[in-house]
Amino acid sequence: MDQKILSLAAEKTADRLQKFLQTLKEDDLANLLQNQAVKGKAAGALLRAIFKGFPCSEEAGALRRLKIYSCCVQLLESGDLQKEVASEIIGLLMLEVHNFPGALLVELASEFVDAVKQGNLTNGKSLELLPIIFTALATKKENLAYGKGELSGEECKKQLINTLCSGRDVPLTAEEVEIVVEKVLTMFSKLNLQEIPPLVYQLLVLSSKGSRKKVLEGIIAFFNKLDTQHSEEQSGDELLDFVTVPSGELRHVEGTIILHIVFAIKLDCELGRELLKLLKAGQQGDFGSNICPFSIALFLSVTRIQRFEEQVFDLLKSLVIKSFKDLQLLQGSKFLQDLVPHRCCVSTMILEVVKNSVHSWDHVTQGLVELGFILMDSYGPKKILDGKTIEASSGLSRMPNQHACKLGANILLETFKIHEMIRQEILEQVLNRVVTRGSSPITHFIDLLSDIIMYSPLVLQSCSSKVTETFDYLSFLPLQTVQGLMKAVQPLLKVSLSIRDSLILVLRKAMFARQLDARKSAVAGFLLLLKNFKVLGSLSSSQCSQSIGISQVHVDVHSRYNSVANETFCLEIMDSLRRCLGQQADVRLMLYEGFYDVLRRNSQLANSIMQTLLSQLKQFYEPEPDMLPPLKLEACILTQGDQISLQEPLDCLLCCIQHCLAWYKSRVMPLQQKEEEEEEEGFYQDLDDMLESITSRMIKSELEDFELDKSADFSQSTGIGIKNNICAFLVMGVCEVLIEYNFSVSNFSKNKFEDVLSLFMCYKELSDILNEKAGKGKTKMANKTNDSFLSMKFVSDLLTALFRDSTQSHEESLSVLRSSNEFMRYAVSVALQKVQQLKEMGHVSGPDGKNPEKVFHNLCDITRVLLWRYTSIPTSVEESGKKEKGKSISLLCLEGLQKIFSVVQQFYQPKIHQFLRALDATDKEEEVEVSVTQRAAFQIRQFQRSLLNILSSQEEDFNSKEALLLVTVLSNLSKLLEPSSTQFVQMLSWTTKICKENSWEDASFCKGLMNLLFSLHVLCKSPVTLLRDLSQDIHGHLGDIDQDVEVEKTNHFAVVNLRTAAPTVCLLLLSQAEKVLEEVDWLITKLKGQVSQEIIPEEASSQATLPNHPIEKAIIIQLGTLLTFFHELVQTALPSGSCVDTLLKDLCKMYTILTALVRYYLQVCQHSRGIPKNMEKLVKLSGSHLTPLCYSFISYIQNKKSKSLKHTGEKKKEKTAAGPTAMARALRETKPIPNLIFAIEQYEKFLIHLSKRSKVNLMQHIKLSTSRDFKIKGNILDMVLQEDEDEDEEGTASEHEGQNKEPAKKKRKK
Repeated sequence: MDQKILSLAAEKTADRLQKFLQTLKEDDLANLLQNQAVKGKAAGALLRAIFKGFPCSEEAGALRRLKIYSCCVQLLESGDLQKEVASEIIGLLMLEVHNFPGALLVELASEFVDAVKQGNLTNGKSLELLPIIFTALATKKENLAYGKGELSGEECKKQLINTLCSGRDVPLTAEEVEIVVEKVLTMFSKLNLQEIPPLVYQLLVLSSKGSRKKVLEGIIAFFNKLDTQHSEEQSGDELLDFVTVPSGELRHVEGTIILHIVFAIKLDCELGRELLKLLKAGQQGDFGSNICPFSIALFLSVTRIQRFEEQVFDLLKSLVIKSFKDLQLLQGSKFLQDLVPHRCCVSTMILEVVKNSVHSWDHVTQGLVELGFILMDSYGPKKILDGKTIEASSGLSRMPNQHACKLGANILLETFKIHEMIRQEILEQVLNRVVTRGSSPITHFIDLLSDIIMYSPLVLQSCSSKVTETFDYLSFLPLQTVQGLMKAVQPLLKVSLSIRDSLILVLRKAMFARQLDARKSAVAGFLLLLKNFKVLGSLSSSQCSQSIGISQVHVDVHSRYNSVANETFCLEIMDSLRRCLGQQADVRLMLYEGFYDVLRRNSQLANSIMQTLLSQLKQFYEPEPDMLPPLKLEACILTQGDQISLQEPLDCLLCCIQHCLAWYKSRVMPLQQKEEEEEEEGFYQDLDDMLESITSRMIKSELEDFELDKSADFSQSTGIGIKNNICAFLVMGVCEVLIEYNFSVSNFSKNKFEDVLSLFMCYKELSDILNEKAGKGKTKMANKTNDSFLSMKFVSDLLTALFRDSTQSHEESLSVLRSSNEFMRYAVSVALQKVQQLKEMGHVSGPDGKNPEKVFHNLCDITRVLLWRYTSIPTSVEESGKKEKGKSISLLCLEGLQKIFSVVQQFYQPKIHQFLRALDATDKEEEVEVSVTQRAAFQIRQFQRSLLNILSSQEEDFNSKEALLLVTVLSNLSKLLEPSSTQFVQMLSWTTKICKENSWEDASFCKGLMNLLFSLHVLCKSPVTLLRDLSQDIHGHLGDIDQDVEVEKTNHFAVVNLRTAAPTVCLLLLSQAEKVLEEVDWLITKLKGQVSQEIIPEEASSQATLPNHPIEKAIIIQLGTLLTFFHELVQTALPSGSCVDTLLKDLCKMYTILTALVRYYLQVCQHSRGIPKNMEKLVKLSGSHLTPLCYSFISYIQNKKSKSLKHTGEKKKEKTAAGPTAMARALRETKPIPNLIFAIEQYEKFLIHLSKRSKVNLMQHIKLSTSRDFKIKGNILDMVLQEDEDEDEEGTASEHEGQNKEPAKKKRKK
């Protein structure tokens, strides 16, 4: 029969073949095909003939073909066929699949899927046909019957794949599940995006049978890769946009998958635990692909499940802080930068999640908001001793905590911008924290509130009720919080009248509150309103208006009505503020400090403000021109029973008048020249006359006129003394205000400058008396320096005039001021005070003191003058002819420069280039752009020359204070150098040379210089070799613990000498060694994390850990060199005290880290990889060069201690206090000894384990010591008890400690 079929198939037409085949039954044909295939005879030829006889163009033929396909599939699965025959049959079946009509393809595919689900496919050979069937099905465009409905070929394919991937119905072993998971995960990249979510769903269902970790890792890794590709394509060529997946589609798919995973975790808690393990692994070791924007979004979604919420937030919080700490560690060490590639920071990933959440990721946003607040609450500024919080810069120098807090604020701000639904909640939570946390610093929340409001004030109109509710608490909040809050909500006041009105009501109530802080808050609020509601015709000032956004600008220029309404509104507020002039000094003080800013921003209020100030001054001014003194100081002081306090801060009032008057004359009057208004001229002329009169009469007045001469009582214990102190400070303040006034109106007149000098002499005389009295008395109250009343702008102008003004016409008048060294020193010291104030508070007192831009410009001018003065007139030149007490002007200038360089880096990091450019007097506009490094290097060279001059001077002329200041300045400037630049290398080699060649025996200078050396060195390479060399020098200078051994002096660094070796250099080296140990520990932890994450197949294990070899090698080299460093120090005869104490602690750390490395290799040995040879050498070195010496060092300490205590015992009758001191020191020194011995024993214990596991005898070089018994010696105890009867308690305690340390130690612990 088969021959007949083949012969008919050979004919040109298929008619006869078709007729013959139709006569055959289906079973006969199947049996024939089966027999031929099993025998291996021409099965392929027969199959071709059958296909020729049953064309798919006919329905009957297509149905018969379907039966033949089923028969062939059974044949292939039976396993009876030879390999070649099976391959031939599969090939023919594949070729003919595309000819099937759609309906039969669906049937054929369904049969396959059913066979898979029922487990009928025993060897899976026929499965090769399945992808071809699916592909053919996808090409069918017509609708096909599937289930109860009709679907296109593509949709049919999806449904069948889903059914196929649903592993629930197939019984699988754990190994089979793993294979299926791996297979499905590799399929991801071949599927369309929309096909992945259903597949992931089925995969998660399958994961309940095992391989949960692999499923999660696979999904996260796939989407991490997809995100990376997507971001690369977006940042690359724009043409690629045609090829990429649309961003929205990718985010929606990711969102769906996150929902699937969260749903699966709700049903299977074990899956959630696996996810937490992934997060922990990512936190401990390398991030790898476990931590990425997709996985962070997933973790945040999981927080909606209550049982995982707290754990996930804790892990994310510690992940963020660890990321910032790692970044800080990396930035400070070139050694780590070379070993560890820079990875994407977690903060960037989280902000990426915020950006992606715009695509309907509602399940992520709640987690984001909570995470933002957790970070801000946990890492926000903490309260410090005097209640102030110092704001740091936004540069890299910020601590990880501050970075984490800032990240929390950024998360909330960005989420607020994107998600409308969550805005109300964010605002409520921020305001709640502002109100409820009055006692702790909340500047970070106020900054966030300000950013939110600035983003869009109109949006917040809908939340106005919450804002007005917050206003009700203003009276109870600290003043600083109130000021910050009102500054933040200020844009809202211009948009919403209801908010403004409710604030005014609250402020009016507060104005008459019993609490002083509430009244001060009211003044602060009203002043802010005056500044920001401009009256028509006010001068525009570049600093006046905050950039608030389009909404406010629209309101500002809306119509004339607004400005007219503003005028009424402002005058009404001025009336309220006038009432404050009868309140306490603190309230008046706030008013005087605020009026200048109000005037500058709202010049139409000048008349009202100036009249108010004039009438206030008249109360304390003596109008009689001959009356001395010109001011009624008695009226400024309030006496209530025994309590004496300041009632009117007259100096502040005059200061306010002087600044307002100066501004009015320079800005407003020139514009009024054309239309003179006598009425308006009146007040300023009156004020001018009064100030002139006060000046002339103050100069004529003697201290006796104020009753403040040397015979006056200034003690703080008597009422008169307190009153005199207050008066003295008022007079000094008035003198300072008048100095500034006369200088500013002088126009370089000689007479005016003589007045200035006379006023200064009055100030100086009073200041000297106060200092003298404070020096005699116990109390230092009078000696505390009050903030100077001179404005920063004036200090800048004064210094420029004194030191840099070479105009011929000014020469004669300036010589008056220049003749007084005291006055010039005073000018420089006030500049120093201003810089110190800026450093501590972030702003300075006086007008424009809170305007960062103006402060910066003044700072540049001051620096330029101080720099010129210091470099032109060195201290040595100045001091040679000096007779006055106190610091020289040059030294004060240097101190100022040191403070300024520090402040600029703290507050003006982005403006450093501008700052350095301002210092370079030769700089011209057209010059080629010079980098920060080059400019900093130029300044560095100037200070290097100064330091070399000092170092080359005679020993008796060596000025250690100046040398130390110069080193600090060089340290600050060296931070501006790029570590890869030649200038940096030059700086390092210069510093090294100085350390090697100069042997000044000055501890503080040596410490500063060594700190500079190390800070530079770590940015180039690891400092371990430097540590080793320096430790040899210390050993050489201090000698050996064995007095018979003579140590050869190495003298690598001359700066190390007998005077500086200990404790200065020794402690510094130990702190650097601690940093190196910390870096090594960090690397070992990183390696451990990587090993624990790697599940390596045995044959690939040796290759898989190869990338760690450079890190392992570096760790061993670091520890080896540190070992030689400690080898030197434990042989050194160190003096008792902090050196010995710190060395013992660091040795303990050294052994702990050696133990950590041994444990790492124990882990590595599990992956059938041996330990490297250099590790064996390190162990050998530790056994021969460190451990035995540690025990010798311990004996040395104990012997030294017992000798010192004997010595104390002999002298105890003379000095009874020496006993307890010696005992305390002995206790402190011996405390780390048991810890060190425990660390050594732990190290040896794990070495034994490693020897067994690695089959290498690592213990051959380790000698186990026997001197480890801390037993109580009975005979010594009896002696002590005997002595106890005769001697006093203190002496006994000292003796007991001296002879038997352990019992005393226990006694102290109780």
